[in-house]
Amino acid sequence: MRIIKIVEQLPNTKAGNHVGGQLLRSGTSPYPNHGEAQAAESPKDFIHKLRISLKELRETQRWLKLVQRVPLIKKPELLNDILEETEELIKIFFTSINTAVKKQKWSFKV
Repeated sequence: MRIIKIVEQLPNTKAGNHVGGQLLRSGTSPYPNHGEAQAAESPKDFIHKLRISLKELRETQRWLKLVQRVPLIKKPELLNDILEETEELIKIFFTSINTAVKKQKWSFKV
């Protein structure tokens, strides 16, 4: 939801439209991919879907930093909270993937 609101604030310029499209795509992707992970058909599929979410979160973080540094919005400091939240989500997904990989390896050893 916050990503959509940020994209709506970007200027209607060549740069604003390009960055906005990329940010909208990567920033909204982790949510449905997480849903796909919850409905995974196997542990391997679960890990794969979480990795896609993590990849998209990292891309989103980069686009947000670009928006802030250029800046492409009037109050770039307002992005600090969403950048912190994105960093927290990256850490959560990274840890979840590592836990799932370890559990998968355990299940093969037994």
